[in-house]
Amino acid sequence: MGSLQTEPAQSRPDLLAVPVVKALSMWPDEAPIDVDQVLVAPIDPGLADTAAFCEAYGVTLAESANCVIVAGRRGEVTKYAACVVLATTRADVNGVVRRHLDVRKCSFAPMEEAVSLTGMEFGGITPIGLPADWPILVDSRVIAAPHVIVGSGVRHSKIAVAGPALGALPGAHVIEGLARELG
Repeated sequence: MGSLQTEPAQSRPDLLAVPVVKALSMWPDEAPIDVDQVLVAPIDPGLADTAAFCEAYGVTLAESANCVIVAGRRGEVTKYAACVVLATTRADVNGVVRRHLDVRKCSFAPMEEAVSLTGMEFGGITPIGLPADWPILVDSRVIAAPHVIVGSGVRHSKIAVAGPALGALPGAHVIEGLARELG
């Protein structure tokens, strides 16, 4: 995990968004790891974006996962979902995600909407603590990773967690081919 100085996330609520603290307090008993194995590390908030973070902290892109919020529409109905993909890939929003959500149009949610609806900071959004009625679409490569680094809900820290734990979050759907390798 590069040069990150991690500690159990529950012991550092100051490094987490409020929805993340709440989700950790309700960590599922059936999860593949105990909640004390969800770790957090402080980082420079100016280095929260993936490329800058990886370079500064010695974390590979293959260890880093991105959580993006998408909005899909069919008629007047808008559906939101989170996509969790490795930083070496990009979510197939117009193909796999659109079909999974059964919507006509699908795109990344506008920043203001994503921040407002999640209660998290842009650049720090994490799948842990999202609205309960949102599906969390997790690329199968994420759960195959022994550990990944994801946002913590805020820009001044990152969460380190076993990849399989993200596939076991409430509302998670593990999808083969959710993302495509970056060229």
